[in-house]
Amino acid sequence: MDNTIASTLYVVGNINVDLIMSTLSDWPKRGTEVMLKHSELRPGGSAGNCALALEAMQVPHRAIANQGDDGFSHWLASHFPHSAAHWPRYACETSLTVGVTHPDNERSFLSNHGHITVLTADDVLAQLPLQATPGDIVLLCGTFLCLELYDHYPALLAELQQRGFCVAVDTGWPPAGWSDGLRLEMGNWLADCDWLLLNEVEALGLAGADLLEQSGKRLAAQLSGRGGCVIKCGAEGARLWSAASVQFAAGQPVTVVDTIGAGDSFNAGFLTALLYRQSSLSALHWGIEVASQAISSSPRRYPSWQQLQLSNEVR
Repeated sequence: MDNTIASTLYVVGNINVDLIMSTLSDWPKRGTEVMLKHSELRPGGSAGNCALALEAMQVPHRAIANQGDDGFSHWLASHFPHSAAHWPRYACETSLTVGVTHPDNERSFLSNHGHITVLTADDVLAQLPLQATPGDIVLLCGTFLCLELYDHYPALLAELQQRGFCVAVDTGWPPAGWSDGLRLEMGNWLADCDWLLLNEVEALGLAGADLLEQSGKRLAAQLSGRGGCVIKCGAEGARLWSAASVQFAAGQPVTVVDTIGAGDSFNAGFLTALLYRQSSLSALHWGIEVASQAISSSPRRYPSWQQLQLSNEVR
């Protein structure tokens, strides 16, 4: 591994405030109140979770976002000191998500619109180099939540490719669900996407398929051909479909503490491996290792990229 790497991972999209409440067994009746034993206020969103993991892992990165102008704005920006000085400010409230966890470790989310919905393609491009350094990666997160940005995805991805970036996308789940119209829209830009990072239900929904194997193959065929489609399968591990091969890495047995942001932590590990010129199979293992440590620790713990390199050598 090249320890003097000059490449950077740019994480773009939904950085917002998360209020995590636990544990809720049953939804309360309207007009009543329920007391929960635990709450935590923390920076979040798919892009936020990934950027925080990269910071802890000591990986060269920048968080590309915007901010509102209410009482949460300064607090949120303070968690991203190396990036937030470049964020444009909008006269709107900060995007906030309330995450409610359930006894089976599943969770439900309630979110407002806020600042992430007005992030523009111009905002993003202004925070990126006009020409990528070889190996630079841009990860676009929260695709369907960044409403203004999503409207310009075809032009944005084409411009990122023109500037020489490797482009990865984690779409998340569309609030209105998948439809043929949405799949057709995405067909206008998937060819400019190198890596697609999805969970199982997202992959099945986007592909419009019943089987994971069919979904992975179908989605990989729509991409640029320079990367592939990664499907995160939770405790089972992760799979990757590319033009060259199909690969699988098994999950790690861990005691789960908090699953929120597991996929975002995986993204951080997977793309860090690519940044450091590791193989795609190693990238799957790195993603699983980072996610496994994140969901089994409180406060959250992440391996450094040096530790991940050592695990490569052991494996």
